[in-house]
Amino acid sequence: MDDLGAEIGTCISEDDTSVDDEPRSKKRRLYVPLSAECFKRTPKETGFHRSARECLRKIREDLLQHRWQEAAEYMISYFQTLEDTTVTKQLLASEIIWRLGTEILHHHPNSNPEDFNSFLEQMKNIGVKSYLKVSLEHAFHLLLTGHFDEAKQQLSIAESWRYGRQSASQADKMKLIHAYRGFLDYFSWISKKNATSGDDDADVADHKEMHNYFRQASVNLQEILKQPGVWDPFVIGYVNMLEFYNDQDGALSILKEYAYDNSFPPNPNAHVFLYDFLKRHDAPEKKLIRVLEVLQALVPSHELMLELCSLLLKSDDEKHLEEATGVIFSLLDYSSWKQNLEAWTYLRNTVKILKKKKLMHLITKEWETRKDWWPAFHFRTHHAKIDLEESKELITLKAKTASLLSGHKCIYCRKKLELFKESNGHAKKVRNVVKRTASPIASQEVSRGHY
Repeated sequence: MDDLGAEIGTCISEDDTSVDDEPRSKKRRLYVPLSAECFKRTPKETGFHRSARECLRKIREDLLQHRWQEAAEYMISYFQTLEDTTVTKQLLASEIIWRLGTEILHHHPNSNPEDFNSFLEQMKNIGVKSYLKVSLEHAFHLLLTGHFDEAKQQLSIAESWRYGRQSASQADKMKLIHAYRGFLDYFSWISKKNATSGDDDADVADHKEMHNYFRQASVNLQEILKQPGVWDPFVIGYVNMLEFYNDQDGALSILKEYAYDNSFPPNPNAHVFLYDFLKRHDAPEKKLIRVLEVLQALVPSHELMLELCSLLLKSDDEKHLEEATGVIFSLLDYSSWKQNLEAWTYLRNTVKILKKKKLMHLITKEWETRKDWWPAFHFRTHHAKIDLEESKELITLKAKTASLLSGHKCIYCRKKLELFKESNGHAKKVRNVVKRTASPIASQEVSRGHY
């Protein structure tokens, strides 16, 4: 335990004062997720427990104020809680020491990678039930510091770890360990593929090694994708490998299951991945529309809704045109699209198509549900000023749309005319000044419209 305390205290001898000289107003306030139970008094509390509780409170305050040196000093004292005779409190203490000790070592300016690695190795053995969680965090830390092979080795060791009877939670964590091990094998496959793709001299052994990485990654990634969850990076990696080996059916099956299996949580990215795959492989437009329709139900403001609108407008079917109208109006219901020229262009094009086909009642239908709030949301005078700063094309397009929806007397259209008059008047003054002050050659250029 003394060695464990030394991992946090290695920096103390070098600096006895607070190491954080940053102005307090600029500090980023941390949230330390400690349960209120950690600070509660218990009926049979001893002096030992009171001291431990007060020490933990001090550590928390120092962490919130970024006083890493003081936190490290208090942490050395808090290690004594590992001597508690209650198993439950020992487990809680090991968890707290692991999490807070990691935070301190991560931020303390005098800590080094050796301290960090040694601390985590000892935490694995003290809190054996946290072994897998600590191993996974250790691997992440090594990856962030650029030690890929060491991270892979940590996960390999964790894969073979066993302690007593395996609980359900341990089984889930072991699946996660396998998954990340497979993900690192995928990165090894990527690296090998990039190295051999441009090398004409690559021999059979290189391709065999690359295929071995693919096989190892596939085994682990297949298993994790059977578990309900959000596994975006794993799915992308697995599909990438399957596409490389021309297993399009296998890749499509994975993506469909990930997107449509009801046991998985709703995930818009799953439908984006499926759409991108189908588009890459020239799938029929009907399939593309079906995928984007599901995405639209989940995220009406997604940028792919412009593509859905485009696909629907290509059809002569009135139902598709009605759907396209609803899609573009729903997109513009969101503030992130208020000044998007492309979105307003799509709305204008939709109006033109519906007008040509004598289906303007579809526009009226959508407008009826929005006429009470769209004018204040899109067509106020201050919107016109902002839109003109964005581009003249945008304010012109929105003015035409506003006049169609709200009538020619809408305040947005009037403001647009005022702004254009002011802009033209200013430009005319500038041209007159240039004519009076310019040389004869420059005057000729002005008369030709070059200024």
